[in-house]
Amino acid sequence: MAHEDHKSTHDHHHGDDHHHGYAHHAPDLTGRKNERRVLIAMWLTGGFMLLEVAGGLYAGSLALIADAGHMLTDTGALALAWFALRLTRRPADPSRSYGYQRAEILAAFVNGIAMLALVVWIIVEAVLRIMSPHPVMGGIMLWVAMAGLLVNIISFLMLHGGEDNLNLRGAALHVLGDLLGSVAAILAALIIMSTGYMLIDPILSVVVALLIARSAWVITSQSAHILMEGTPQNANADEIARDLAAMVPGVADIHHVHAWSLSSSRALVTLHAALIPGADGSKTLAALKARLAEHFAIHHATIQIESAECPDNARPDRTHNA
Repeated sequence: MAHEDHKSTHDHHHGDDHHHGYAHHAPDLTGRKNERRVLIAMWLTGGFMLLEVAGGLYAGSLALIADAGHMLTDTGALALAWFALRLTRRPADPSRSYGYQRAEILAAFVNGIAMLALVVWIIVEAVLRIMSPHPVMGGIMLWVAMAGLLVNIISFLMLHGGEDNLNLRGAALHVLGDLLGSVAAILAALIIMSTGYMLIDPILSVVVALLIARSAWVITSQSAHILMEGTPQNANADEIARDLAAMVPGVADIHHVHAWSLSSSRALVTLHAALIPGADGSKTLAALKARLAEHFAIHHATIQIESAECPDNARPDRTHNA
């Protein structure tokens, strides 16, 4: 006897999102709110970026040009994040039975790579500036950087609160990089105006780049892990098998466990559950799903109930717990 969650009416009481039974009302409201946040931040960032490019070129400041470079990539990153949020809200269809939620992860990965590339460019340019110092107009640099700091603070506050969404975290990281870049430009301008020490401009640019690099690497590696169907942090396959076998009555053995993430906040699992003789398959299935939801925060599970030998054991290419 085999029970799968897409064949059971019980699944809808546990929030499983199948292509014929999605419930997107609350997530849709959150998605629309996030879209507005990202769109406003995108226009603020893109609009000020033009002013900062002009100011950086006129003042001869690498810190301003680097910050403008941040803003240029951020405008693209925010546009990508906004598009991904819109795409995520599209319902599932026959071609994509899980919907478009993976668009969030693709956007986060691209944004992380873009930030790492920008970090490399800033460091290379800073080294060249250190080897061959350029004169910097501290006064213009200071006023442009202060205006940029204000814009970045507003944008960052707009994106704050989306820490559970890897796409929004990536977008917020770009804006945070701008914010730090503006702070560095202000400090550099003040030091140049008071001491005339021009090298502080590229030096602080490198410091900001290194601060951004760590967060960019974290987001890139996390999104790559999800894209590679990596096991979710809270859903180790061996731990799931041990826990369900020990805690759910009627279960003799749990095997062929495969867990992965659809998005940064949604884990999925498939598994086989061998029952002890006489166990009620429907009740055990319900208990397994309840345990997965309560203990592992997994609300979408496809479970094969087995009252006899697992049919996959006869296959030479069978896989076990992943």
